[in-house]
Amino acid sequence: METLSILVLVISFLVFLGLGVPVAWSLGLSSLLTLMVTVATVPAWTTIAQRMGTGLDSFSLLAIPFFILAGELMNRGGIANRLIEFAKALTGRLPGGLLHVNVIAAMLMGAIAGSAVAAASSMGGILGKRMEKEGYPKELGAAVNITSSTTGLIIPPSNVLIVYSLASGGVSVAALFVAGYLPGLLVGLLLMITAAVMVKIKKLPSGERSSIGLVLKTFWRAIPSLFLLIVVIGGIIAGVFTATEASAIAVLYALGLSLIYRELKVNELPSVLLKSAETTAVVMLLIATSMAMSWVMSAEEIPQSISNSLLSLSDNIFVILIMINLILLFVGVFMDMTPAVLIFTPIFLPVVTALGVDPVHFGIMMVLNLCIGLCTPPVGSILFIGVGVAQTSIQKVLKPLLPFFFAMILALILIMLFPEISLWLPRFFGV
Repeated sequence: METLSILVLVISFLVFLGLGVPVAWSLGLSSLLTLMVTVATVPAWTTIAQRMGTGLDSFSLLAIPFFILAGELMNRGGIANRLIEFAKALTGRLPGGLLHVNVIAAMLMGAIAGSAVAAASSMGGILGKRMEKEGYPKELGAAVNITSSTTGLIIPPSNVLIVYSLASGGVSVAALFVAGYLPGLLVGLLLMITAAVMVKIKKLPSGERSSIGLVLKTFWRAIPSLFLLIVVIGGIIAGVFTATEASAIAVLYALGLSLIYRELKVNELPSVLLKSAETTAVVMLLIATSMAMSWVMSAEEIPQSISNSLLSLSDNIFVILIMINLILLFVGVFMDMTPAVLIFTPIFLPVVTALGVDPVHFGIMMVLNLCIGLCTPPVGSILFIGVGVAQTSIQKVLKPLLPFFFAMILALILIMLFPEISLWLPRFFGV
């Protein structure tokens, strides 16, 4: 019966995806069909509906719509421009100056908005034409923008880390947030090194030398935006408020800052709220159906079967981690990040914790792994956004993307081999 349940779940899910059914509905329908193998039709429908409702009944999930709204306000409120100018002043005459500007600005935007979509759309829209004007190949600029935007999902605040906390059964959101800083910076550094090598090979222009005065001026303009990091993360670490309360504070701060900058008008607020509501609805439906699938898999003892199979292959921690990472890399190519985290966390987390892997370390590693999938066809959402903003094609971008893929995979390997990259800061701050 276990084998039959696994076959029904996997085959029905792949068939629905192949027919073009949206991922959320594919998850829900395949979960329903799997449950109907062992349960009557009416109880199966009722159970799936209950599990979808129960899956959303979590106080920590309130942080997601608030952070989505905060990110939308920041994207529309002039904050991205100030971060880009500050990043450009910092890079000075580094080889391929504007490429480094993109990486640094994406990390700053991610650290404030926590959204890869916001970073990809804003950075690509603002820097794309400027890169072309200065002689950078459009596809190379798009490749840097696509990969660097994913740092916003590792550097806090990150909605995906909140989802992982839910799926893991209660890993501290504060610990995950703090743990994301060094891995996020590592990814950004490796992307910048890769960009510098590409620039040398293609003999592209360097940036303009920045005076100390210009750096200080742009830093001064960016201080109000950067201060949000101190407010949100500092408040969580100090225990002043929870991650959910911090998300609400981020909305108020971003709204006030956008109105002060006068780049967001009051009559534009309804469209900002509508866009945020649409994004939230998509994310919440994915979470609801993913939680239903997770429950069905647990009821059918699918995670236990997979865990036993993996542990029977080897008891070497690195062999198991390599196998899990290869599976997740494959999954990330075909599945969006949120359902992948919700489905595979209950499967793989018991395996790695049995071998002594810290759940916080595994969470950072898992999120970084799935970030690579966001940059790959056929369902890489950030890939499509980056290509659309750059007004080019996926076929043209794939070749310049490859070196940056390898840079992200190298970061993943380093984080897997050296857990302290993820765990040092949480231990230092005691979260």
